[in-house]
This record gives sequence, C-alpha cells and structure tokens, in this order.
Amino acid sequence: MRKFLRWASIAVFGLALFIFLNNTNLMTPADDGKPELLAHRGVAQRYTPEGIDNETCTATRIVAPKHDYLENTIASMKAAYEAGADMVEFDIHPTTDGQFAVFHDWTLDCRTNGTGVTREHSMAELKALDIGYGYTADGGKTFPLRGKGVGLMPTLEEVLSTFSDRQLMINVKSNDPKEGELLADVLMKLSPERRKALIVYGGDRPITALKQRLPDIAVFSKESLKACLYPYIAYGWSGLMPSACSDTALLVPINIAPWLWGWPNRFLGRMEDAGTRVFALGPMRKGDGTAGIDSLEELDQLPKDYTGGIWTNEIGLIADKLRAEGRL
Repeated sequence: MRKFLRWASIAVFGLALFIFLNNTNLMTPADDGKPELLAHRGVAQRYTPEGIDNETCTATRIVAPKHDYLENTIASMKAAYEAGADMVEFDIHPTTDGQFAVFHDWTLDCRTNGTGVTREHSMAELKALDIGYGYTADGGKTFPLRGKGVGLMPTLEEVLSTFSDRQLMINVKSNDPKEGELLADVLMKLSPERRKALIVYGGDRPITALKQRLPDIAVFSKESLKACLYPYIAYGWSGLMPSACSDTALLVPINIAPWLWGWPNRFLGRMEDAGTRVFALGPMRKGDGTAGIDSLEELDQLPKDYTGGIWTNEIGLIADKLRAEGRL
C-alpha cells in the first residue's frame, strides 16, 4: 500500500507539474503586437446598463449627450475608426425589398418616429425615419437628438462600400436560416480577400446557413462559443484544442478569462494558431448579461501585455488610455 501511495503521489505531482508548465505564461511572453479594438455599434450614445433586458428601450435612459453621433450610422463608424478602432460591429435586418438595413432594434418604436417590426418595412420607408427621435436623458422632457437622424439609417451595401478597406463585424439579428442565405448572396459579390476582413455572428441557424454557402467567412454564434469554451475549460490544460475553436471568433468576459488555461498569452497563441480571434468583454453579471470593456477600471483588469481583441462601447476612452500608455 505504501509503495502504491508513493507512486500515486509521484504521478499526481508529475501531472500537476505538466499542467503548470504547459499553461504558465512565465515562459510565454506576449507578442509584440497591440490590442485590437472593436467599437460596438460605432460611436454611440451611452446609457445606464443596470437592469436592462431585451425589452428595455435604452434610448430613453441615455446619459446627457456629449456628441450627436447615433449608433450604426456611417458617421458613427467613421468616428470610431478615427478614434482608434480596428473594427466596427453593426447590426442588420432584411427589408421587404430585398436589402439589409443597418439598425439594432427588432422594432422601430424605441429610437425612431416609426412603428412596427423593422424587417416589415422597405428600405425607402426606413430611410425616411428619424433614428434620433426617441432619445431622451431626462425622462422625456427633452429630446436632444430629435430631427438629427433623418435619413441616417444605412444599408449594408453602403457600409461595405464606404469601409471597403476596413475590418467589420456583422450581427445577424434573427435565427432564420433564410437570412443567412440572403447575406451570403450579398457577401459572395466581395472578393475572397475582402471577406477575410469580415466576421459574422448571430443566431445558430442563419450562421450555419451562411457558413455552408461561404466557408471562408469567419463566423460565430452562442452555440459555437459554448462548443469551444466548455471543452477548452475541461481539457485545454493538455494543449489539445477542441475542433470548434478553429477558424472562428471568441468573446470572453474578463471575469471568465482566468478560467481559461494559459490565459492570456498561451491561450491567445493557441487560438491564433487555430485561426481564431479573441475579444475580451466586460464582466458577465447575473441578470445584466455582459457589456464591453467600457471603463478604465475594467481595462485595468486585462494584463498590461494583453494583445488580443477588446470589445468596447467607449472607443475614445479606451483608445486614449492605451495610447497614453504606449500600447497603441
């Protein structure tokens, strides 16, 4: 029995040593790159995030505006790139006349002077709306952006042509596979080189349909994130990579990141070798979900040598801080 226990102890120690050496960052310094900044919806009006759900009209709880930019517009995207973004994320909905409108909400009632489901309108009807109509910072006493958003809802084609040399992330807002097929029809017109600068995410069914038509497009969905991260947490210590972690993108809340074997440098290196890009998010909170890295306190939770992606709603704040530290 003593001999068995001695050999068992040696085996346990050997396994622990292997796990440590295979996942420590002590011998894996960060590369010489810089963080990749992703501006969520471009430069947007900010709102208090506590207690929101899918039914919350965030336009009615904005803080006092510091600028006139409206999310998901050409102007807001240009401002994001000028502030330091490497990539901009935006949302799309199909229209009744076969186009894609760039707009976040499933319905028009919150932000605009229109009503009804966004995708049940033509692009001409959507172009006529004032997308700044519903924003208020004082409970509806004043509407500082009303009248400033008329005609500003862009089409997907306008975004692709305006930012033809930029990285873009496209959010499909439904779980309808036909939407993935329609998007594939649009993206097929782009060169393979151009498609490499795009990432598409959304419902599992449209994302699967899109990937089947365009295997060279990087995509992810809620299910693909789980299919990668759960197995990686289970056996990533071994250095083995789940097949679902290949050629995709990952969103990692900063309070989940420490559970990932080899975080950050080994983890980022493994994902890069698998053709996958990683974007750090703000902390996942019970009830509130997760947001971007939107404060300097949250940014400080990332290692100083972190070179992965950073998803943010405060591109100016985060880029300025990184620039001041010499990290951009």
